[in-house]
Amino acid sequence: MSANSLQLSEYLEKVQGTTFRRLYQQPSAAFAVFRRMLPHLAKTIVMALLYMPTPLSASDLDIWVKPTSKRQKDQAISVLQSLHIIPKEASTISLTKNFKSSLRLALEGGGDHNSFGVPSSLPVAPEIDVPYLDNWARQRWDSILHYVVNSVGISDGSRMTGDKTNGPNAAVKELLIGGRLVERRSTSVHITQAGFTFLLQEANAQVWTLLLLWLEAAETNPRAGLDHVDMLSFLFLLASLELGRAYSTDALTESRRNMLPFLVDFGLVFIPRNDNKSFFPTRLATTLTSSESSLRSVSAGFTAASEGMADSQDKNAVILETNFRIYAYTSSPLQIAVLALFCELKMRFRELVSGRLTRNSIRRAVDMGITSDQIISYLATHAHEQMHRVAASSKKPLLPPVIVDQIRLWQLDTERMTATPGFLFMDFDSVKEYEQVRQFAETVGVLKWADDKKGMFFANKVEQIRDFMKNRRKDDQ
Repeated sequence: MSANSLQLSEYLEKVQGTTFRRLYQQPSAAFAVFRRMLPHLAKTIVMALLYMPTPLSASDLDIWVKPTSKRQKDQAISVLQSLHIIPKEASTISLTKNFKSSLRLALEGGGDHNSFGVPSSLPVAPEIDVPYLDNWARQRWDSILHYVVNSVGISDGSRMTGDKTNGPNAAVKELLIGGRLVERRSTSVHITQAGFTFLLQEANAQVWTLLLLWLEAAETNPRAGLDHVDMLSFLFLLASLELGRAYSTDALTESRRNMLPFLVDFGLVFIPRNDNKSFFPTRLATTLTSSESSLRSVSAGFTAASEGMADSQDKNAVILETNFRIYAYTSSPLQIAVLALFCELKMRFRELVSGRLTRNSIRRAVDMGITSDQIISYLATHAHEQMHRVAASSKKPLLPPVIVDQIRLWQLDTERMTATPGFLFMDFDSVKEYEQVRQFAETVGVLKWADDKKGMFFANKVEQIRDFMKNRRKDDQ
């Protein structure tokens, strides 16, 4: 299994309709998919259909949408069909039964489904508050990130960070290796290209990447005794819980209680040492279906939502000069280790490290999978407040253009071609068939290249095109 493809939307597009029917039996799951997975227009369509007594005809839906927004409407319908929220092969548009009933329960309340957890009635230790949970979860998640960062094998970076963490437990390490975020080479472990991409993702995307690796591992290993559909449903349940509140484990099924130790390893759930009757969801869990994506975890060591989760010194800490020198006001071993991935660090003081961007340091990062755009984005995201003030007062770019251009040029020295995985469509029965299928691929946003003269095109996804071609051939018969 490859970590490159493990995004929640792509994962859900691959599962079968029976999986969705089971998943949508839980109101928390239907509500989470509605919140996280749907574009704005798709949400509008769902809310319009939710209390509609009869199905809506396609012509009536076209009246609701401006002619100039036809492409957005087709994309919204395609997303709803791929998530089995509306039937794929129907002349009218309506919500599937399980999704409709569960979403209405989620919005209206009521029922005894316990889909949103059961608060614990047991007394809670006074020290277990939100800051305590934030700090505990940050330490857990940082240990995972440290393990990925420290597998680079850069002696200067490890010397600068001074980090001596033992990393996550063996199960999490095997998951990282199985997901190809790191790989074993003889007696040591090294980061992969997918690992660099994972490292520079936003915190929420990092968490989902690891969780989906866990789901896929459960699918391929039935002996583990974990049902991947129930696992995903439980994750959606955790996302709906309240941060800082204790919830009863007695209200969980046995299979879900068996999942808790894994979630503790990930930092999503905290269980008091002397109390296995209750658990606390951490901020990592309660923000699983959040749309917040502005901050990045590698500087703060954690997710963006909480001001208490990251020290102020780790925010906007990087100063970049036109002579390629970098200064970072931080004492975070994790942030220093990340800087060491693409910088040559020279000196470290109590709350300051300095280094330099060089051709060799950028090429080393590129060779290991980091792109120039990722480096530039990282530097811009973590630029010091003084850089923002200077850029605003002088009306100049935040990062010196000469630095940005040179970073990209250094990457071009090693990369002259970009590979896009996908599927080539050719040998159509007629020009009309080619044009219709190509137009559909362009409409749903999967078309990457086309040659109308030769009657062939290239798309990065095949599922929606395959369904379209099947339906088209049925109509022609």
